[in-house]
Amino acid sequence: MKNEYDFSKGERGKFYDPDAKLNIPIYLEPDVADFYRKYAEKKNVATESLVNELLGKNIKVIQSVL
Repeated sequence: MKNEYDFSKGERGKFYDPDAKLNIPIYLEPDVADFYRKYAEKKNVATESLVNELLGKNIKVIQSVL
């Protein structure tokens, strides 16, 4: 590591994107992940698609009682 770095030719905000979307990883417990992985395989769909579908349905149920 250098003692000093020259940022005099740097450009502020060059890589800033105000519309950037951040995808936050969601970690499932191993037994839950295993269950959904097997269930998705049985249905011949991607695990991510299955989990998103199920979470979407849960959102609708929650919204219906609020």
